[in-house]
Amino acid sequence: FGMSPFETVAAGFGIVSVFLSTRQNIWSWPTSLINVTMYTVIFLQQKLYGLSGIQVFFAAVSVYGWYEWLHGGAHKTELKVSRTPPRLAGILVAVGLLGWLGLFLILRLVDDASPLLDAFFFASSLVAQWMMARKLAECWLLWIAINCISVPFFFLQHIYPTMVQYAVFLVLAVMGRSQWKASLAASS
Repeated sequence: FGMSPFETVAAGFGIVSVFLSTRQNIWSWPTSLINVTMYTVIFLQQKLYGLSGIQVFFAAVSVYGWYEWLHGGAHKTELKVSRTPPRLAGILVAVGLLGWLGLFLILRLVDDASPLLDAFFFASSLVAQWMMARKLAECWLLWIAINCISVPFFFLQHIYPTMVQYAVFLVLAVMGRSQWKASLAASS
C-alpha cells in the first residue's frame, strides 16, 4: 500500500478543506493551502509535474477565494452562490481545452508519468477551483467529473491515500452540489 504519513496527512487536510467548501465555510481556504503545499512535494516525487504545478495555482486561487468569499459580494459583502453565465461558461470551456492541449504538449517533452491525464487534471482543476472561488454552483459538476477520472488514475499509479482522498472528494462534490443548489434556491 505504500502509504506515507506525509501523504496521509496531506489527504486529510484535503478532505477537511473540501468538506468545509461544501458548507461554504471560510476555513476551507487555509486548510486548502496546507493541502496544496504538501501535494506539491508528493506529485513532484511521482513525476506528475502538471499535478505538482497546479498546486501552486491552487495556493494562489485559495488566497483569492478566501478574499472573494469574505468580500466578493455586492458592496464588499460575503459572496453568494450564483450560476455560471453562458458566456463565461463558454470562455471557461475554451480555457480548459486550450490549457489541456498546451500543457499536454509540454508534459510530453519532460518525462511526465502520464502527460495526457496530468494535463487534463491541471486544466480542468484550475477552472473548477476558480469557479469555486467565485461560488459558481456548476463548479461541483466539474469536480464530480474530475474525481470520477482521478480515483482510477491514482489507483493505477499506486498512490493510494490520494486515491482515497479523491474517492471522498467525489462523495463531497455530490454533497457540495446539493448544498450549493439549496443555497442558490434560498437566495433566489
